[in-house]
Amino acid sequence: MAGSPPERPIEPELSPEVAERTSGLRTGWTTGTCASAAAKAAAIGLCTGERPEAVEVGLPGGDRVTFAVEAGPSGEPSEAVVVKDAGDDPDCTDGARMTATVAFADAADVAGHTLLAGDGIGTITLPGLGLEVGAPAVNPVPRAMILAALAEVTDRPLVVTFSVPGGQAMAARTTNERLGIVGGISILGTTGIVRPFSTAAYRASVVQQIDVAAAQDHDLVVLATGSRSEAFVFAAWPDVPTVCVVEVGDFTGIALRRAAGAGMRRAIFVGMAGKITKLAAGVMMTHFHRSQVDTDLLAEVARATDAPPKVVEAATETATARHFFEVCVAEGVIEPLRELCRRAATNCRAHVDGALDVEVHLVDFAGEQEIARS
Repeated sequence: MAGSPPERPIEPELSPEVAERTSGLRTGWTTGTCASAAAKAAAIGLCTGERPEAVEVGLPGGDRVTFAVEAGPSGEPSEAVVVKDAGDDPDCTDGARMTATVAFADAADVAGHTLLAGDGIGTITLPGLGLEVGAPAVNPVPRAMILAALAEVTDRPLVVTFSVPGGQAMAARTTNERLGIVGGISILGTTGIVRPFSTAAYRASVVQQIDVAAAQDHDLVVLATGSRSEAFVFAAWPDVPTVCVVEVGDFTGIALRRAAGAGMRRAIFVGMAGKITKLAAGVMMTHFHRSQVDTDLLAEVARATDAPPKVVEAATETATARHFFEVCVAEGVIEPLRELCRRAATNCRAHVDGALDVEVHLVDFAGEQEIARS
């Protein structure tokens, strides 16, 4: 069926961990792929007077895929819609009606095609994204895909305006505003394909956020492991610019190295007991599929801080740091948790060869209260 992933899945090589998590899940298409298809269809409509019902475009890897094409709001053949199918990925742009409206460029001296942001497509307002301030939020690979698709239709310079109904509401569920992308969603993608629960996409997002913060000459980055720890950050440090707060997930090591490489000087890590225990053990990629909590380390920390027997026993009673955390809090014995924070901070500093001054703050599992810090 046109517009859906082909019968022969186009699957980039995945790590064993990601392959296990995505096995049996349906891939989808990036906003960049959908934009290239919509642009090509609208260009055909402009040049021939008839909008095609389907259009084929190329992916960066060399494969070609076909998409169904729908009419745009104007009904003009020079306007086309391709509906994004994100497959089984929980993507906020799934179902987005990527719309391209195409016109011939007026000026005789215009070289190449011009891409513009219409309603629901973001505009760049801050440096650090590798795109000019004022430009539409079209990343380099999707831009190349779009230009290649247009080149298959005509050499005459075109003006292509992209829009997505409801794009601003979709963007509110992304980090766009924090990155200085205003007005809507971004046109993204590096392979043209959405891989369900893509760790590569998450990692790229973390790197991008740090680049934007560094481009504003900020020397502090605050790394939060998830939405609850991030909410704590905003409540605890209201004066920290939002661009400096990065939801880092499992990519602490990547984030620290990127921040150090960008010339930043300070990092604050905010998380819960499980992630901090892994950092204290020297594990910088903290995904549960890649590493387990070191309960022997918890017991060592408990003994090193002269914790009572009940706390020492709690370290190895289960395989979770949460149980250890809860017993420490219930017994009013916080020093083992402080020691975990200190060891985590030491390892984070060592990971970047001392280039960053790192603080570690441990919050409760509701993300409401700081329990310990380095």
